[in-house]
Amino acid sequence: MSSIFNVFIVGGGKADNYAVNNVAHGTVAKRWYDSPGNKMKRRMTVYTPAGYENSGKDYPVLYLLHGMGGDEEAWMDLGRTSQIMDNLIAQGKAEPMLVVMTNGNVSQQAAPGQSDKGFYKPTMALPHTMDGQMEKTFGEVLDFINGNYRVKKGKDNTAIAGLSMGGFHTLHISRQYPNTFGYMGLFSAAVMPRSEEMPEFYQNLDESLTRQKENGYHLYWIAMGKTDFLYHEIKKYKEKLDYLHMPYEYYESEGGHIWSNWRDYLTLFVPKLFKRP
Repeated sequence: MSSIFNVFIVGGGKADNYAVNNVAHGTVAKRWYDSPGNKMKRRMTVYTPAGYENSGKDYPVLYLLHGMGGDEEAWMDLGRTSQIMDNLIAQGKAEPMLVVMTNGNVSQQAAPGQSDKGFYKPTMALPHTMDGQMEKTFGEVLDFINGNYRVKKGKDNTAIAGLSMGGFHTLHISRQYPNTFGYMGLFSAAVMPRSEEMPEFYQNLDESLTRQKENGYHLYWIAMGKTDFLYHEIKKYKEKLDYLHMPYEYYESEGGHIWSNWRDYLTLFVPKLFKRP
């Protein structure tokens, strides 16, 4: 991440969920993969649960996407994903799973300072932001994980979630990659791109959502803070889902567009994954 924060974890409350506790710890790897669709090699962060290296088992996988201004470091550094996963798995609240955290800025190889571009002035308005390019090339991420890790295949074993822009990407990837994801999580999500002309990838929303509904899924989970600036956008989106008779679960919290909410949403969402009758 290009920003520096001071983070204080005060025990005895929600912060216990993402403190480093005396439990078995997973492994975090920074992996480079080929992205011919973006004409470069790109980097992702991959969490594997404790015991993955020696178990010989296949695992389900959650693809976890960051928001605007973030990168493949965001969910680890600010979201404390590995600590949340270690604790939930150790408590028996979550299935052991892989968590794949991509860089959703397709004009970047990696986070600032982590590629041959060195450090550069960060900006929120990167090229190809919300124009469909990230979604179109997401199959390269899926191919890399399926080809390099022991993962269970099929939508029953595959989830995708994200915050803000990552929630936007989750919404549109899941509807345009039919029968790929059985679990979706939209955390403080944007719904449609901020552009005068609608990029082709984001058109035909109702038709693709209807197809997604008809294909079937296990969970479509939406979380939003009461004072989030995207609150009314999600309210309208829920009305659309109701009109289409598309099942979803909705969770509303206090607060706005902040990491303290997104860490909580991840803590609530992960235990719902891959636990079918």
